[in-house]
Amino acid sequence: MRPGDSPPGLADLHSHLVPGVDDGAASVEDALEGIGRMVEAGVTSIVTTPHLDGSLTRDSKRLGERLHVLDASFADLAAAAEESFPGVSLERGCEIMLDRPDVDLSNPGVRLAGTTFALIEWPRLQIPPATSAVLRAIREQEVHALIAHPERYAGYDEALTVISLWREEGALLQMNYGSLVGRYGPQVRARAFHLLEAGWVDCLSTDFHGRPALGLFIEEVREIFAELDAEPAWELLTETNPRRIARGEETLAVPPVEGDRGFLARLWSLFRT
Repeated sequence: MRPGDSPPGLADLHSHLVPGVDDGAASVEDALEGIGRMVEAGVTSIVTTPHLDGSLTRDSKRLGERLHVLDASFADLAAAAEESFPGVSLERGCEIMLDRPDVDLSNPGVRLAGTTFALIEWPRLQIPPATSAVLRAIREQEVHALIAHPERYAGYDEALTVISLWREEGALLQMNYGSLVGRYGPQVRARAFHLLEAGWVDCLSTDFHGRPALGLFIEEVREIFAELDAEPAWELLTETNPRRIARGEETLAVPPVEGDRGFLARLWSLFRT
């Protein structure tokens, strides 16, 4: 089932469910357990994203070998998921680590469900120099960069100036649910709320690594958005925009999540100290 054909529900664009190919799910059974929990939380469309080194995109032989491994393991998972969860759309993309700046994203196998969108991440959770130029070069390939978990990177100034530059280059931002409940610490949580308040986030995803001990945090974040009276933003971040990306369509603008100004200010003060 293709992403556009799945029934209404949440869509997730960042997870590591392809078994045995990275630090995510170790087996088909682990991956199915994770998909089951995602379904229970309301997810009906998944584009799972195993890790891929960007340097491989400049070596056609090595890239072909890596994609062959990903596709073979994904085929096993897709067959099992179709039997266990026939109403769920399951597609593959990659999370591309930009270990070199001049990546070649022309192969649809590295992009999200074969669309013109590519999920990218900066190496070692650090912001390298000249990121705007890298994003501009990706855009010149007629590919839309979706930056994974921007709230988790180190090296920002207080105003998050570099993110505004990324937005000027047309980059989209994918935030992890877990960041909003403190999964990665108070500074990341505060930064995540600051990004929501700025209206810079385009979609939320689990970044789920397919292991039973790990959480999804979808329900907890749903409650936060309800408390902030931000249901329209929730729908755009969890349903509308990720589904549009999975279909290769332009995203819609997400309104700033303002809610309780005192609550957000207290969170943001944690980042400044």
